[in-house]
Amino acid sequence: MENPLQYEDYKKTAEWLLSHTKHRPEIAVICGSGLGGLANKLTQSQAFDYKEIPNFPQSTVPGHAGRLVFGYLNDKCCVMMQGRFHIYEGYPLWKVAFPVRVFRLMNVHTLIVTNAAGGLNPEYQVGDVMLIRDHINLAGLSGQNPLRGPNDERFGERFPPMSDAYDRILRQQAHCIWKEMEQERPLQEGTYVVVGGPNFETIAECRFLQKLGADAVGMSTVPEVIVARHCGLRVFGFSLITNKSVMDYENQETANHEEVLVAGRLAAKKLEQLVCLLVENMQAPSEKTF
Repeated sequence: MENPLQYEDYKKTAEWLLSHTKHRPEIAVICGSGLGGLANKLTQSQAFDYKEIPNFPQSTVPGHAGRLVFGYLNDKCCVMMQGRFHIYEGYPLWKVAFPVRVFRLMNVHTLIVTNAAGGLNPEYQVGDVMLIRDHINLAGLSGQNPLRGPNDERFGERFPPMSDAYDRILRQQAHCIWKEMEQERPLQEGTYVVVGGPNFETIAECRFLQKLGADAVGMSTVPEVIVARHCGLRVFGFSLITNKSVMDYENQETANHEEVLVAGRLAAKKLEQLVCLLVENMQAPSEKTF
């Protein structure tokens, strides 16, 4: 489905938010399943339910509160999504990524994306954090893309590159911060593959995705990243490995959403510390691309 919204529709939502808060965010954070507690670290916070915001979709997934929270993380003004949108909820991809263009029109310069993911890499353990170095957009390879339809040059160019989707400098900074945090497990870095969901993957599908070169699999994030890069936002992302994908037919374990939420709660403290320190040390890009 092509995007029926015009530039003015996004602008209307951005202007509504700016007129209802004094906050002027520089950084946006999309919190994945079980990771919405990041927003509780904000000071001078102000929250809006998604249903209050013009044109905003509604989040229907357990573990996603469905609120947009403004506030300060250290001295940086941020806006955080407590809950995102997914294609399996029935939303077209352009609507899944709707908030990203709104953030761009609010003058945000950096998007941090987080998600819960299944570990495909055999070296990964539950509770590991994987920096996203690259992604595989399976749906996009068959034509399902949030940029499908007429292109508005006010947002970005028709054919945006994705070879530099995840900022290298921010990934390097995250590795340095992780060392300072003295965690037992190493900070992983790998490739994230997005699938449609909502069912978890079959064993054959997991083996297939692993052979493609994916280290972790999930049901989100990539549409937002594509739109963010299209409109010039810098992107940093990480996956919390909440379960190990089942790769063996003799294995009696099955994935479930409750374990995803439990793993998120257990990892919350280290993830909050990582994001807080990264934001504290983050500088605005030297040249804005919009």
